[in-house]
Amino acid sequence: MLRCVLLDDELLALQYLKLLCEQISGVEVVKVYDNPEKFILEKDELDFDVCVSDIEMPVINGLQIANLLSNKHLIFTTAYRDYAVESYNLEVIDYITKPVQKDRLEKAFRKIEKLTKESKPVSEYITLNSEKGKSIINTNDIFYITVSDVDSRDKIIHFKDESTLLIKNNSFEKLKETLPSRKFTRINKREIIAMNCVNYYSHDEIVSKVLIDGKPKTFTIGINFRNEFLMLL
Repeated sequence: MLRCVLLDDELLALQYLKLLCEQISGVEVVKVYDNPEKFILEKDELDFDVCVSDIEMPVINGLQIANLLSNKHLIFTTAYRDYAVESYNLEVIDYITKPVQKDRLEKAFRKIEKLTKESKPVSEYITLNSEKGKSIINTNDIFYITVSDVDSRDKIIHFKDESTLLIKNNSFEKLKETLPSRKFTRINKREIIAMNCVNYYSHDEIVSKVLIDGKPKTFTIGINFRNEFLMLL
Protein backbone atom coordinates (compact mmCIF):
# COMPACT_ATOMS: atom_id res chain seq x y z
CA MET A 1 0.00 0.00 0.00
CA LEU A 2 1.38 3.39 -1.03
CA ARG A 3 0.63 5.97 1.66
CA CYS A 4 0.33 9.43 0.17
CA VAL A 5 -0.07 13.06 1.22
CA LEU A 6 -1.88 15.51 -1.06
CA LEU A 7 -0.97 19.18 -1.29
CA ASP A 8 -2.77 21.88 -3.28
CA ASP A 9 -3.76 25.41 -2.24
CA GLU A 10 -6.98 25.17 -4.30
CA LEU A 11 -9.56 23.37 -2.18
CA LEU A 12 -11.67 22.07 -5.09
CA ALA A 13 -8.59 20.71 -6.86
CA LEU A 14 -7.52 19.06 -3.61
CA GLN A 15 -10.91 17.40 -3.10
CA TYR A 16 -10.91 16.16 -6.70
CA LEU A 17 -7.38 14.77 -6.34
CA LYS A 18 -8.37 12.96 -3.14
CA LEU A 19 -11.37 11.43 -4.91
CA LEU A 20 -9.15 10.14 -7.72
CA CYS A 21 -6.62 8.63 -5.31
CA GLU A 22 -9.36 6.82 -3.41
CA GLN A 23 -10.39 5.12 -6.66
CA ILE A 24 -6.88 3.74 -7.31
CA SER A 25 -6.07 0.35 -5.79
CA GLY A 26 -3.00 0.13 -3.58
CA VAL A 27 -3.14 3.81 -2.65
CA GLU A 28 -4.07 5.23 0.76
CA VAL A 29 -4.50 8.97 1.40
CA VAL A 30 -2.92 9.77 4.77
CA LYS A 31 -3.71 13.48 4.89
CA VAL A 32 -4.55 16.43 2.63
CA TYR A 33 -3.23 19.98 2.91
CA ASP A 34 -4.32 23.24 1.28
CA ASN A 35 -1.52 25.08 3.13
CA PRO A 36 2.09 24.16 2.29
CA GLU A 37 3.42 25.86 5.45
CA LYS A 38 1.26 23.62 7.64
CA PHE A 39 2.46 20.57 5.73
CA ILE A 40 6.10 21.54 6.36
CA LEU A 41 5.42 21.84 10.08
CA GLU A 42 3.80 18.40 10.25
CA LYS A 43 5.68 16.42 7.60
CA ASP A 44 8.17 14.80 9.99
CA GLU A 45 5.32 13.38 12.07
CA LEU A 46 3.57 11.78 9.11
CA ASP A 47 4.08 8.23 7.86
CA PHE A 48 3.88 8.48 4.05
CA ASP A 49 5.67 7.27 0.92
CA VAL A 50 4.44 9.73 -1.72
CA CYS A 51 3.65 13.43 -1.84
CA VAL A 52 1.33 14.54 -4.66
CA SER A 53 1.80 18.28 -4.83
CA ASP A 54 0.77 21.28 -6.87
CA ILE A 55 3.72 23.46 -7.95
CA GLU A 56 2.33 27.00 -8.11
CA MET A 57 1.34 27.90 -4.51
CA PRO A 58 1.65 31.06 -2.41
CA VAL A 59 4.64 31.60 -0.08
CA ILE A 60 6.16 28.14 -0.72
CA ASN A 61 5.91 26.39 -4.09
CA GLY A 62 6.12 22.69 -4.91
CA LEU A 63 9.74 22.89 -6.06
CA GLN A 64 10.75 24.20 -2.64
CA ILE A 65 8.69 21.46 -1.00
CA ALA A 66 10.56 18.86 -3.06
CA ASN A 67 13.89 20.06 -1.70
CA LEU A 68 12.62 19.51 1.84
CA LEU A 69 11.54 15.91 1.29
CA SER A 70 14.17 13.20 1.54
CA ASN A 71 13.52 9.53 0.79
CA LYS A 72 9.99 10.34 -0.41
CA HIS A 73 8.53 9.95 -3.88
CA LEU A 74 7.06 13.08 -5.42
CA ILE A 75 4.40 13.58 -8.08
CA PHE A 76 3.78 17.11 -9.35
CA THR A 77 0.40 18.33 -10.58
CA THR A 78 0.10 21.76 -12.17
CA ALA A 79 -1.75 23.81 -14.73
CA TYR A 80 1.56 25.23 -15.98
CA ARG A 81 4.17 23.54 -18.16
CA ASP A 82 6.93 26.02 -17.38
CA TYR A 83 8.29 23.95 -14.51
CA ALA A 84 8.62 20.64 -16.34
CA VAL A 85 12.40 20.74 -16.91
CA GLU A 86 13.17 21.97 -13.40
CA SER A 87 10.90 19.35 -11.83
CA TYR A 88 12.65 16.53 -13.68
CA ASN A 89 15.99 17.89 -12.47
CA LEU A 90 14.65 17.21 -8.97
CA GLU A 91 14.14 13.56 -9.97
CA VAL A 92 10.42 13.58 -9.26
CA ILE A 93 8.45 10.51 -10.28
CA ASP A 94 6.07 12.29 -12.62
CA TYR A 95 4.77 15.66 -13.80
CA ILE A 96 1.03 15.71 -14.51
CA THR A 97 -0.74 18.69 -16.03
CA LYS A 98 -4.20 19.66 -14.82
CA PRO A 99 -6.94 18.67 -15.10
CA VAL A 100 -5.56 15.45 -13.65
CA GLN A 101 -6.91 12.28 -15.24
CA LYS A 102 -7.32 9.11 -13.18
CA ASP A 103 -5.42 6.85 -15.63
CA ARG A 104 -2.53 9.34 -15.79
CA LEU A 105 -2.32 9.51 -11.99
CA GLU A 106 -2.57 5.74 -11.67
CA LYS A 107 0.31 5.34 -14.12
CA ALA A 108 2.47 7.50 -11.85
CA PHE A 109 1.62 5.39 -8.79
CA ARG A 110 2.36 2.17 -10.69
CA LYS A 111 5.76 3.61 -11.60
CA ILE A 112 6.47 4.08 -7.89
CA GLU A 113 5.35 0.54 -7.13
CA LYS A 114 7.73 -0.80 -9.77
CA LEU A 115 10.65 1.25 -8.44
CA THR A 116 9.90 0.15 -4.88
CA LYS A 117 9.77 -3.50 -5.89
CA GLU A 118 13.02 -3.29 -7.87
CA SER A 119 14.90 -1.57 -5.05
CA LYS A 120 13.72 -3.99 -2.37
CA PRO A 121 16.54 -6.37 -1.41
CA VAL A 122 15.88 -10.02 -2.21
CA SER A 123 17.01 -12.60 0.33
CA GLU A 124 19.36 -15.29 -0.95
CA TYR A 125 17.92 -17.76 1.55
CA ILE A 126 14.57 -19.56 1.59
CA THR A 127 13.07 -22.07 4.03
CA LEU A 128 11.29 -25.18 2.73
CA ASN A 129 9.83 -28.36 4.23
CA SER A 130 12.12 -31.21 3.25
CA GLU A 131 12.64 -34.88 4.06
CA LYS A 132 15.06 -33.69 6.77
CA GLY A 133 12.65 -31.16 8.31
CA LYS A 134 12.78 -27.38 7.85
CA SER A 135 15.69 -26.67 5.51
CA ILE A 136 17.30 -23.27 5.00
CA ILE A 137 18.55 -23.13 1.42
CA ASN A 138 20.89 -20.68 -0.29
CA THR A 139 19.21 -20.07 -3.66
CA ASN A 140 22.61 -19.35 -5.23
CA ASP A 141 23.47 -23.03 -4.74
CA ILE A 142 20.44 -24.34 -6.67
CA PHE A 143 20.98 -25.77 -10.16
CA TYR A 144 17.47 -26.98 -11.03
CA ILE A 145 14.32 -28.43 -9.47
CA THR A 146 12.38 -31.39 -10.79
CA VAL A 147 9.29 -33.42 -9.95
CA SER A 148 9.86 -36.52 -7.84
CA ASP A 149 9.36 -39.80 -9.71
CA VAL A 150 7.94 -41.38 -6.54
CA ASP A 151 5.33 -38.74 -5.65
CA SER A 152 4.56 -35.83 -8.00
CA ARG A 153 3.56 -33.69 -5.01
CA ASP A 154 7.21 -33.75 -3.93
CA LYS A 155 10.04 -31.94 -5.71
CA ILE A 156 13.78 -32.60 -5.82
CA ILE A 157 16.26 -29.72 -5.64
CA HIS A 158 19.47 -30.45 -7.51
CA PHE A 159 22.39 -28.37 -6.30
CA LYS A 160 25.43 -27.28 -8.28
CA ASP A 161 27.63 -29.63 -6.26
CA GLU A 162 25.44 -32.55 -7.49
CA SER A 163 23.79 -33.09 -4.08
CA THR A 164 19.98 -33.25 -3.87
CA LEU A 165 17.22 -32.49 -1.39
CA LEU A 166 13.65 -33.82 -1.43
CA ILE A 167 11.07 -31.07 -0.84
CA LYS A 168 7.82 -32.38 0.59
CA ASN A 169 4.36 -31.57 -0.81
CA ASN A 170 5.17 -28.37 -2.68
CA SER A 171 3.84 -27.25 -6.06
CA PHE A 172 5.83 -25.47 -8.73
CA GLU A 173 3.48 -22.50 -8.35
CA LYS A 174 4.37 -22.16 -4.64
CA LEU A 175 8.05 -22.66 -5.34
CA LYS A 176 8.00 -19.91 -7.99
CA GLU A 177 6.48 -17.55 -5.41
CA THR A 178 9.22 -18.44 -2.92
CA LEU A 179 12.23 -18.31 -5.26
CA PRO A 180 13.70 -14.95 -6.47
CA SER A 181 11.59 -14.26 -9.57
CA ARG A 182 14.46 -12.92 -11.73
CA LYS A 183 16.73 -15.87 -10.96
CA PHE A 184 14.55 -18.90 -11.70
CA THR A 185 12.11 -19.93 -14.39
CA ARG A 186 10.02 -22.96 -15.20
CA ILE A 187 11.11 -24.45 -18.54
CA ASN A 188 8.72 -27.40 -18.87
CA LYS A 189 6.10 -29.30 -16.91
CA ARG A 190 8.70 -31.06 -14.76
CA GLU A 191 11.57 -28.61 -14.26
CA ILE A 192 12.58 -25.19 -12.94
CA ILE A 193 16.09 -23.96 -13.73
CA ALA A 194 18.39 -21.30 -12.24
CA MET A 195 19.04 -18.70 -14.94
CA ASN A 196 22.69 -18.27 -13.93
CA CYS A 197 23.26 -21.91 -14.92
CA VAL A 198 22.20 -21.35 -18.54
CA ASN A 199 25.10 -21.40 -20.99
CA TYR A 200 23.49 -21.78 -24.45
CA TYR A 201 19.98 -22.25 -25.74
CA SER A 202 18.23 -23.03 -28.98
CA HIS A 203 14.58 -23.17 -29.98
CA ASP A 204 13.81 -26.13 -27.73
CA GLU A 205 16.97 -26.90 -25.73
CA ILE A 206 19.10 -25.39 -22.96
CA VAL A 207 22.74 -26.33 -22.45
CA SER A 208 23.81 -25.60 -18.88
CA LYS A 209 27.14 -24.49 -17.43
CA VAL A 210 27.06 -27.35 -14.93
CA LEU A 211 28.84 -30.57 -15.84
CA ILE A 212 27.37 -33.95 -14.93
CA ASP A 213 29.82 -36.83 -15.45
CA GLY A 214 32.02 -34.42 -17.38
CA LYS A 215 29.28 -33.29 -19.78
CA PRO A 216 27.00 -30.22 -19.70
CA LYS A 217 23.52 -31.03 -18.42
CA THR A 218 20.86 -30.27 -21.07
CA PHE A 219 17.18 -29.44 -20.70
CA THR A 220 14.14 -29.29 -22.98
CA ILE A 221 12.23 -26.01 -23.24
CA GLY A 222 8.47 -26.62 -23.38
CA ILE A 223 6.62 -24.57 -25.96
CA ASN A 224 4.29 -23.14 -23.30
CA PHE A 225 7.24 -21.98 -21.16
CA ARG A 226 9.56 -20.58 -23.82
CA ASN A 227 8.34 -16.95 -23.60
CA GLU A 228 8.77 -16.89 -19.82
CA PHE A 229 12.34 -18.14 -20.24
CA LEU A 230 13.18 -15.62 -22.98
CA MET A 231 11.87 -12.69 -20.91
CA LEU A 232 14.53 -13.34 -18.25
CA LEU A 233 17.49 -13.42 -20.62
